[in-house]
Order: sequence, then C-alpha cells, then structure tokens
Amino acid sequence: MEHLLLEVGLALALSAVAGMIAGKLRISIVPILIIAGMVVGPHAPHIGVFDFRFIQSAALIDFMGKMGVLFLLFSLGLEFSIKQLMASGPSILRSGLIYMLINFSVALLYPLLLGWPVKEILVVAGMMTISSSAIVAKVIVELKRAANDETEIILGLMMFQDVFVAIYLSVVSGLVLSGSTSTVTVLLTAAVALGFIGAFLFLGHKLVPWLNRRLDIPSDETFLLVTFAAVTLVAGISETLNIAEAIGAMLLGLVMAETEHRERIEHIIVPFRDFFGALFFFSFGLSIDPFTLGGAVWPVLGAVLLTLLGNTIAGFIAGRRAQLSHRASLRIGLTILSRGEFSIILATLALSGGLLGVLQPFSALYVLILAILGPILTKESSLVYKLIGPILKWPELPEKRRLKL
Repeated sequence: MEHLLLEVGLALALSAVAGMIAGKLRISIVPILIIAGMVVGPHAPHIGVFDFRFIQSAALIDFMGKMGVLFLLFSLGLEFSIKQLMASGPSILRSGLIYMLINFSVALLYPLLLGWPVKEILVVAGMMTISSSAIVAKVIVELKRAANDETEIILGLMMFQDVFVAIYLSVVSGLVLSGSTSTVTVLLTAAVALGFIGAFLFLGHKLVPWLNRRLDIPSDETFLLVTFAAVTLVAGISETLNIAEAIGAMLLGLVMAETEHRERIEHIIVPFRDFFGALFFFSFGLSIDPFTLGGAVWPVLGAVLLTLLGNTIAGFIAGRRAQLSHRASLRIGLTILSRGEFSIILATLALSGGLLGVLQPFSALYVLILAILGPILTKESSLVYKLIGPILKWPELPEKRRLKL
C-alpha cells in the first residue's frame, strides 16, 4: 500500500492524456482509454517509484471502474421514464427477438465451422451475441443521442440481452464447470431476472409520489449521498440476484426519471459519471495483455466481420419494424456493436473450465477491436449511411440535416 496514491495518480494522468488525445483527434474517448490501459498494466515497466503495472491499486481502479458502469447506465435510464419504456414494450420485444435470432444463430454457426468443440462453441456464441452496456451507454451520452428515436429501442435491447445473459450464463457455466445443468435452475434464473425487472418497474412507478417527497432535500451534500446510496444498493441487490448490477442501476434511473427531481439528479451525477466511466474503460484496457493476441488474429477477424454484418442487419430490421427511419435503424446496429464485460466473463469461465487456450486471446482481441470500431462507426454513422445507402436504394438525407446524423 506504500505507493497506492501514486499509482492511482498515474492512472488518472494516463486517462487525462487519453482524453486530450481523443479531443485532438475528435473521436470517442472510449478506444483511446482502452489502448492507454492496454499499453501499461501487468506487462509494463517498473521505473523506480513509478510502477505502471498498477499492482497496489488494481483492486481500487477496478472498483472505481465498476462504479463507472453503474453511473453510465443510471444516467442513461434518467433520459427516459417507465411510461416511455412500457409504451415501447411491443417494439422492444420484437426487436429483442429479431436481434437474438440473427446474431445468436450466426454466433453458433461460426465456431462450429471452425471445428471447435461444443463447450467452446457455446462460450464463443455468448461472446459474439451480447453487447457491452457500458460502452453503448457511454457512446450514447458522449454523442448526445439520448433523445434520438432509436435510443428507446437500444435501451430495451440492453434489458432484453440482460435477461438472456442471466439464463445463458447459468446454462453455460453449468456445462463448462460441471458438465451438466439443471432445467429447474435455468427456469428459476429466468423467472428471478424477469420478476425483478417487472416488480422493480411496477413498484417504482407506484412510489413516484413518495419519492418526490423524500427527495425534496435542501442540502446538495445529503442529496448526493442519498443518490449514491440508492444506485449502489439497487446495483448490489441486482448482483445478489445474479442480474447484472448495471441493469439495476438503469432500472433505478428509469424510476427516478419520473420524479420531480430528475434534472437535479442528472446535474449532480454527471461529473461522477464521466470520472468513473473513464476509469472503467482504462481498467478494461489493463486486463488485456497485447503479447498474447497474435495466435487469435484470423478467427477474430472473421468473428468481427460477422458481428458487424449481424448487428447492422438485425438493428436495421428491428428499427424498420418499429417504424423508424432508415438512418435511425442503421444507428441501432452500429451503436450496439461494441462487445465488452460479458465476453470477458465468459473468457474467465472458459479458463476455469480448462477449455481451449485460444479463447483467452480470442476474447481480448475481439473485444478490443469492437470496443474501438463500435464508437467510431456510431459517430460516423452519416458516412456509413452515405456509403451503403445508394447501394441499397435508401432515401437520401435531407441537405439541412445531413451533417447532424
């Protein structure tokens, strides 16, 4: 613990430099933060008191990164309300089913064609299907697209994927770690996930008048403490129930969006969202060792191409079925392209189960490429539209709005 403060200071300094580079290049800060973390970490040099391996501070940086995910999703939830989400319920269900049917089918077929064993196929299928909630939320907030028509569908897809994750992880972990899984356990996991989400939204909506009274707190300091406590407690309860803690934070944001204090909450948590969010992506980069990536290059390039095609097609179909414009539908697929935390969880599970060693570098390189490619393509969605729109006979963008896509 001797150099803990110095290590944290170095991590913050590197994150700040990444932010300045991203600003100069006019691109999303997400890929720059990941690369910054990747070039240091356990394999980095130790120069006197300057330890770029971040050994002493690893747990603290990881914790602050986890807080970043919570505040990113909580902030995204604040941009909507339960009424808005429920009104979009049928569209969300259709979108989720379309997304899973296309992407999960492709994700199962690809490792099968590579000749990998069944357990490895299931692990890779999960990696290639589930988007990174943290990166998706960060990109939406960063590009100021929370008010866009397609964002409701994207938010619903994140929740749909979380229910899928709860079920899928139960099945795959049972197969990988024990060789079998219980149908009762799978059904129970699904019921708990769906029950928690439904009950939270129902009770939260009913408690809005009570929340309006209780949150009428004159002191900003106390108000901030109450907000922090609510986010972390709800996230902790979600985690205890084997539901992604970030989804619990997003559900709380949806409830708080219906209160009279939404703008005050949003104003007070934005600095913490940006601070902790940056540390999440930096800490994710710390987990990637660039020297282990070489052996997985060709399988990863195929997986990236299929993920890009699958997401774009599924997002476009889902958007058009929800009567969104061609460009809004295209943005759905590009925005949810990034992969992240769930892929890393599955890679760790594969390691514990003694599966093929290639899965570790595969997951790291796959996540890294899509974590970089996703935000860039989302930001440049107008360019993507102009490139493929004429080929697919899509409507031209109105001149006055073409630069605002």
